[in-house]
Amino acid sequence: MSALAKIFKDKDCSLAEINPLVLTKGKGGEPGRIMAIDAKFNFDDNALFRHPDLEDMFDPTEENPNEIRAKKANLSYIALDGNIGCLVNGAGLAMATMDIIKLHGGSPANFLDVGGSVTKDGAVEAFRIILSDPKVKGVLVNIFGGIAKCDVIADALIHAAKEVGFKIPVVARLEGTNVEKARVMLKEAAIPQLVPASDLTDAAKKVCAAV
Repeated sequence: MSALAKIFKDKDCSLAEINPLVLTKGKGGEPGRIMAIDAKFNFDDNALFRHPDLEDMFDPTEENPNEIRAKKANLSYIALDGNIGCLVNGAGLAMATMDIIKLHGGSPANFLDVGGSVTKDGAVEAFRIILSDPKVKGVLVNIFGGIAKCDVIADALIHAAKEVGFKIPVVARLEGTNVEKARVMLKEAAIPQLVPASDLTDAAKKVCAAV
Protein backbone atom coordinates (compact mmCIF):
# COMPACT_ATOMS: atom_id res chain seq x y z
CA MET A 1 0.00 0.00 0.00
CA SER A 2 2.89 2.35 0.75
CA ALA A 3 4.43 1.62 -2.66
CA LEU A 4 1.09 2.28 -4.37
CA ALA A 5 0.74 5.63 -2.58
CA LYS A 6 4.35 6.53 -3.44
CA ILE A 7 3.99 5.85 -7.15
CA PHE A 8 0.72 7.79 -7.22
CA LYS A 9 2.53 10.84 -5.84
CA ASP A 10 5.86 10.43 -7.61
CA LYS A 11 4.36 9.88 -11.08
CA ASP A 12 1.57 12.49 -10.88
CA CYS A 13 -1.14 9.86 -11.25
CA SER A 14 -4.82 10.60 -11.43
CA LEU A 15 -5.46 6.91 -10.78
CA ALA A 16 -3.34 4.09 -9.36
CA GLU A 17 -5.34 0.93 -8.91
CA ILE A 18 -4.65 -2.74 -8.20
CA ASN A 19 -7.69 -4.67 -9.37
CA PRO A 20 -8.03 -7.50 -8.64
CA LEU A 21 -5.93 -8.03 -5.55
CA VAL A 22 -5.99 -11.77 -4.81
CA LEU A 23 -5.30 -13.93 -1.77
CA THR A 24 -4.46 -17.43 -3.01
CA LYS A 25 -5.27 -20.59 -1.09
CA GLY A 26 -2.16 -22.15 0.40
CA LYS A 27 -1.31 -25.83 -0.04
CA GLY A 28 -0.75 -28.25 2.82
CA GLY A 29 -1.44 -25.69 5.51
CA GLU A 30 0.99 -23.14 4.01
CA PRO A 31 -0.22 -19.52 3.92
CA GLY A 32 -1.60 -18.20 0.65
CA ARG A 33 -0.01 -15.42 -1.37
CA ILE A 34 -1.26 -11.88 -1.92
CA MET A 35 -0.96 -11.14 -5.63
CA ALA A 36 -1.63 -8.06 -7.77
CA ILE A 37 -3.28 -9.78 -10.74
CA ASP A 38 -3.84 -6.58 -12.71
CA ALA A 39 -3.24 -2.86 -12.30
CA LYS A 40 -4.29 0.37 -13.96
CA PHE A 41 -2.55 3.75 -13.96
CA ASN A 42 -3.74 7.06 -15.35
CA PHE A 43 -1.45 10.08 -15.45
CA ASP A 44 -2.14 13.79 -15.33
CA ASP A 45 -1.49 15.01 -18.90
CA ASN A 46 -0.49 18.42 -17.59
CA ALA A 47 2.36 16.88 -15.60
CA LEU A 48 3.83 14.67 -18.34
CA PHE A 49 6.61 17.18 -19.03
CA ARG A 50 8.09 16.01 -15.72
CA HIS A 51 8.04 12.36 -16.81
CA PRO A 52 9.74 11.76 -20.20
CA ASP A 53 9.90 8.05 -19.31
CA LEU A 54 6.09 7.93 -19.34
CA GLU A 55 5.81 10.00 -22.54
CA ASP A 56 8.10 7.48 -24.25
CA MET A 57 5.52 4.76 -23.56
CA PHE A 58 2.81 6.54 -25.56
CA ASP A 59 1.52 4.40 -28.45
CA PRO A 60 -0.66 6.41 -30.87
CA THR A 61 -1.94 3.21 -32.50
CA GLU A 62 -3.87 2.48 -29.30
CA GLU A 63 -5.66 5.85 -29.38
CA ASN A 64 -8.61 7.19 -31.36
CA PRO A 65 -6.96 9.08 -34.26
CA ASN A 66 -9.50 11.91 -34.02
CA GLU A 67 -8.66 12.41 -30.36
CA ILE A 68 -4.96 12.73 -31.24
CA ARG A 69 -5.81 15.13 -34.07
CA ALA A 70 -7.95 17.23 -31.72
CA LYS A 71 -5.21 17.39 -29.10
CA LYS A 72 -2.80 18.83 -31.69
CA ALA A 73 -5.36 21.56 -32.40
CA ASN A 74 -5.83 22.27 -28.66
CA LEU A 75 -9.36 20.87 -28.73
CA SER A 76 -10.87 18.58 -26.10
CA TYR A 77 -12.51 15.72 -28.00
CA ILE A 78 -13.86 12.36 -26.87
CA ALA A 79 -15.63 10.02 -29.31
CA LEU A 80 -18.98 8.57 -28.20
CA ASP A 81 -21.44 6.11 -29.74
CA GLY A 82 -24.27 8.40 -30.91
CA ASN A 83 -25.04 10.15 -34.20
CA ILE A 84 -25.32 13.86 -33.26
CA GLY A 85 -22.02 15.72 -33.26
CA CYS A 86 -21.49 18.44 -30.65
CA LEU A 87 -19.34 21.55 -31.03
CA VAL A 88 -19.42 23.57 -27.83
CA ASN A 89 -17.23 26.06 -25.97
CA GLY A 90 -16.81 25.14 -22.32
CA ALA A 91 -16.80 21.73 -20.66
CA GLY A 92 -19.85 22.41 -18.48
CA LEU A 93 -21.83 23.69 -21.45
CA ALA A 94 -20.75 20.62 -23.44
CA MET A 95 -22.08 18.32 -20.70
CA ALA A 96 -25.38 20.23 -20.62
CA THR A 97 -25.60 20.03 -24.42
CA MET A 98 -25.18 16.26 -24.39
CA ASP A 99 -27.81 15.98 -21.64
CA ILE A 100 -30.39 18.01 -23.55
CA ILE A 101 -29.79 15.99 -26.73
CA LYS A 102 -30.56 12.84 -24.72
CA LEU A 103 -33.60 14.53 -23.17
CA HIS A 104 -35.11 15.10 -26.61
CA GLY A 105 -34.47 11.59 -27.86
CA GLY A 106 -31.07 11.96 -29.55
CA SER A 107 -27.66 10.48 -28.85
CA PRO A 108 -24.41 12.51 -28.81
CA ALA A 109 -21.58 11.30 -31.05
CA ASN A 110 -18.85 13.16 -29.22
CA PHE A 111 -17.78 15.53 -26.50
CA LEU A 112 -15.98 18.43 -28.16
CA ASP A 113 -14.99 21.53 -26.23
CA VAL A 114 -13.34 24.11 -28.49
CA GLY A 115 -12.45 26.30 -25.49
CA GLY A 116 -13.34 29.83 -24.52
CA SER A 117 -10.94 31.56 -26.91
CA VAL A 118 -11.68 29.45 -30.00
CA THR A 119 -10.28 30.74 -33.29
CA LYS A 120 -11.72 30.42 -36.79
CA ASP A 121 -9.07 27.83 -37.70
CA GLY A 122 -9.80 25.87 -34.53
CA ALA A 123 -13.53 25.80 -35.27
CA VAL A 124 -12.95 24.66 -38.86
CA GLU A 125 -10.67 21.86 -37.66
CA ALA A 126 -13.32 20.88 -35.09
CA PHE A 127 -15.83 20.49 -37.92
CA ARG A 128 -13.38 18.42 -39.93
CA ILE A 129 -12.96 16.08 -36.95
CA ILE A 130 -16.70 15.79 -36.24
CA LEU A 131 -17.66 15.23 -39.88
CA SER A 132 -14.96 12.60 -40.39
CA ASP A 133 -17.02 10.30 -38.14
CA PRO A 134 -19.35 8.35 -40.47
CA LYS A 135 -21.86 7.85 -37.64
CA VAL A 136 -22.61 11.58 -37.44
CA LYS A 137 -25.92 12.46 -39.10
CA GLY A 138 -26.32 15.95 -37.65
CA VAL A 139 -24.36 18.53 -35.67
CA LEU A 140 -25.39 20.82 -32.82
CA VAL A 141 -23.25 23.94 -32.39
CA ASN A 142 -23.80 25.53 -28.98
CA ILE A 143 -21.66 28.61 -28.36
CA PHE A 144 -21.89 31.11 -25.55
CA GLY A 145 -19.96 34.15 -26.71
CA GLY A 146 -17.88 35.56 -23.90
CA ILE A 147 -14.19 35.46 -24.71
CA ALA A 148 -15.10 33.93 -28.07
CA LYS A 149 -17.41 36.43 -29.79
CA CYS A 150 -20.44 35.13 -31.66
CA ASP A 151 -19.56 36.91 -34.91
CA VAL A 152 -16.17 35.14 -34.93
CA ILE A 153 -17.99 31.81 -34.50
CA ALA A 154 -20.47 32.70 -37.25
CA ASP A 155 -17.55 33.52 -39.56
CA ALA A 156 -15.99 30.15 -38.66
CA LEU A 157 -19.27 28.34 -39.39
CA ILE A 158 -19.53 30.00 -42.80
CA HIS A 159 -15.90 29.16 -43.63
CA ALA A 160 -16.35 25.58 -42.44
CA ALA A 161 -19.44 25.19 -44.64
CA LYS A 162 -17.42 26.36 -47.65
CA GLU A 163 -14.17 24.52 -46.88
CA VAL A 164 -15.48 21.29 -45.36
CA GLY A 165 -18.95 21.18 -46.88
CA PHE A 166 -22.08 20.51 -44.84
CA LYS A 167 -23.88 17.48 -46.26
CA ILE A 168 -25.83 16.95 -43.04
CA PRO A 169 -27.88 19.43 -40.96
CA VAL A 170 -25.89 21.74 -38.68
CA VAL A 171 -28.03 23.46 -36.06
CA ALA A 172 -26.43 26.54 -34.49
CA ARG A 173 -27.37 28.15 -31.18
CA LEU A 174 -25.30 31.27 -30.55
CA GLU A 175 -25.74 33.55 -27.54
CA GLY A 176 -23.67 36.32 -25.99
CA THR A 177 -21.30 38.99 -27.30
CA ASN A 178 -22.12 40.25 -30.84
CA VAL A 179 -24.93 37.70 -31.25
CA GLU A 180 -27.13 40.00 -33.39
CA LYS A 181 -24.26 40.60 -35.81
CA ALA A 182 -23.66 36.84 -35.93
CA ARG A 183 -27.31 36.11 -36.74
CA VAL A 184 -27.22 38.60 -39.61
CA MET A 185 -24.05 36.96 -40.97
CA LEU A 186 -25.62 33.49 -40.90
CA LYS A 187 -28.81 34.74 -42.53
CA GLU A 188 -26.93 36.52 -45.33
CA ALA A 189 -24.74 33.45 -45.94
CA ALA A 190 -27.92 31.51 -46.77
CA ILE A 191 -26.38 28.05 -46.30
CA PRO A 192 -29.25 25.52 -46.61
CA GLN A 193 -27.81 22.96 -44.19
CA LEU A 194 -26.99 25.59 -41.53
CA VAL A 195 -30.09 25.96 -39.34
CA PRO A 196 -30.27 28.73 -36.71
CA ALA A 197 -31.91 28.09 -33.33
CA SER A 198 -33.42 30.59 -30.91
CA ASP A 199 -32.25 28.83 -27.74
CA LEU A 200 -30.73 25.55 -26.54
CA THR A 201 -34.04 23.69 -26.26
CA ASP A 202 -35.01 24.80 -29.76
CA ALA A 203 -31.59 23.68 -31.05
CA ALA A 204 -31.83 20.25 -29.43
CA LYS A 205 -35.34 19.67 -30.77
CA LYS A 206 -34.34 20.73 -34.29
CA VAL A 207 -31.21 18.58 -34.51
CA CYS A 208 -32.95 15.52 -33.03
CA ALA A 209 -35.87 15.94 -35.46
CA ALA A 210 -33.48 16.38 -38.40
CA VAL A 211 -31.51 13.25 -37.51
